[in-house]
Amino acid sequence: MSDPDTTERSGEVDPAALASALTVPADAGPEETAAITAAVGAHLRDRAAAAAAAAADDDEETWDGRRWTFAGRIQAVDGRAARVPDDAPTDAWTAAGRADRF
Repeated sequence: MSDPDTTERSGEVDPAALASALTVPADAGPEETAAITAAVGAHLRDRAAAAAAAAADDDEETWDGRRWTFAGRIQAVDGRAARVPDDAPTDAWTAAGRADRF
C-alpha cells in the first residue's frame, strides 16, 4: 500500500514528499540519488496503477451468485427452464428483454 504522504489520489507521486520520506546513502552522488528517486517513484506509480485497475475490475457487475435466481424468475414467468449465458447483460431490465434468447 502506498504512503498517503507520497502518492496523491490520481496516482501521481509528489516529488517533495517522496524526497522527504526517502533516505539515500550519504555517499551517493547526484546521479545515484536521481536514479534511486526515479526507481522508487516508478514503483509507486506502478502500484497506484495496479490498484486503480483492481478497483475498476471490482466495480464490474457479474452474474456470480445471481444466475440461478434470474433463471428461476424466467421459469416462474415463462414456464420454461432457461440458462443465463455468461455474456448476458447484468442489468436486470435488459436481461429480461432478452430472456427469450436464453
